[in-house]
Amino acid sequence: MAGDEEAFCENYLLLKPEEASFFDFLRILFSSNLESKEFCNTGGQGGVITDFRHRSIVFVSVLLQKILFLFTKPLAAVGNLVELLLNYPSANGGFFRLLINLVTGKLVRPDRTSVKFTSFVGSIDKRIELDKSITRGSTKYSASLAIMASKLSYENQSFIQNVVTNYWKMQFLDFYNFWNDHLKINTIAIMIQDKTAEPNLIVVAFRGTEPFDAGAWRADVDISWYEFDGIGKIHGGFMKALGLQSSTGWPKELPAATGKTFAYYEIRQKLKTLIKENWDAKFVVTGHSLGGALAILFVTILIFHEEDTLLNHLEGVYTFGQPRVGNEQFGEWMKGKMSKYRVNYFRYVYTNDMVPRLPYDDKYFLYKHFGPCLYFNSCYKGQALEEEPNKNYFSLFYLLPKILIAVYELIRSFIIPWTRGRDYREGWLMKILRITGLTVPGLTEHLTMDYVNLTRLGKFIYPPNKNRKQI
Repeated sequence: MAGDEEAFCENYLLLKPEEASFFDFLRILFSSNLESKEFCNTGGQGGVITDFRHRSIVFVSVLLQKILFLFTKPLAAVGNLVELLLNYPSANGGFFRLLINLVTGKLVRPDRTSVKFTSFVGSIDKRIELDKSITRGSTKYSASLAIMASKLSYENQSFIQNVVTNYWKMQFLDFYNFWNDHLKINTIAIMIQDKTAEPNLIVVAFRGTEPFDAGAWRADVDISWYEFDGIGKIHGGFMKALGLQSSTGWPKELPAATGKTFAYYEIRQKLKTLIKENWDAKFVVTGHSLGGALAILFVTILIFHEEDTLLNHLEGVYTFGQPRVGNEQFGEWMKGKMSKYRVNYFRYVYTNDMVPRLPYDDKYFLYKHFGPCLYFNSCYKGQALEEEPNKNYFSLFYLLPKILIAVYELIRSFIIPWTRGRDYREGWLMKILRITGLTVPGLTEHLTMDYVNLTRLGKFIYPPNKNRKQI
């Protein structure tokens, strides 16, 4: 039976790792009656978890979430400290000035809200300017702008507004920060507008998984899902991050007395206002990592609500390193709807990036990608494929090639400024991360550095499907 929290849906699987005890972990592996446990809320087919393989997958998901739940505060503290240390030089006028201020007792503490403060992601890749060689109207322009907006979304509001206004010469529209009580994380998005483009181009960029945000990582490893009639099964955590209503699911309009704001509804209303003011305007939805999942699901709900006006002004969905968001039935439903509304969906995957290969794709995990994968190798050569190679990441057959590619990427980090120019120079922090990538291949490849590079340097080995928009 569905509880009040799942009244809109009869078939679901919801994991609550914070409710799981030590003995519950043992029960996952040896009990076929998981739906009676506090940490496993199920309904319909969600309650049928009798197979050991299926239970072992639930075990891994709950265990990882439990660990991340326990380390939420310590990880956040480490992240705050690391970001502060990385920003001390800029706050004090450079490294040598920092040493002088340290000796003289005039050390300036970085201000997290200032235009100079950069996130960990921004410290890895300090590029803030758009590639001037990619002009408006170029086939690469939208993708290049999308990844830069996705990268910029990791920063604070002042930093973003300064870059958009003074460097990109565009209009900063809004910075959204929605608290998600279900996942205990913030869902953050930015909106900007290029008024110099014809037609005007609006960009909605969702922030992805921050390296030290355990709550966001929990959403990535969570295998909870809801099944929507006629649509399929969709990742529960990602839906909640957008504003899924506990009792009503996705009503087209929210009651006026809710007193809360939700990502999907707020951004949808803003887009409606902007399109009404400028009927010729187009908009792009984008995001990196978790942000990519939110971007495609935002469009999913627009389609579900039959928002024809907005969908007719949608220029495209650009995702980078996006995890899987639903099952095969959902993918087929989306492909049919995207064809009807002529939605351009560009899912970029760089070489061995592990996140697009999560959650696991088999008959137990249910999750599958849909639509072509724009796959780029370590030389930034691209192909349009049905699925990225080594779709489930954990394969001994691919282990040695992944390590060799990680070695090549480390070597490349030293020579790319000489072969491609100073815009591609990698700092000491990125080089350290390249070294860690030798032990965990696919981790470093998920960073925005290579995704920015492939949108600028990437070339297709052979042309994509002629029926799709060229990149």
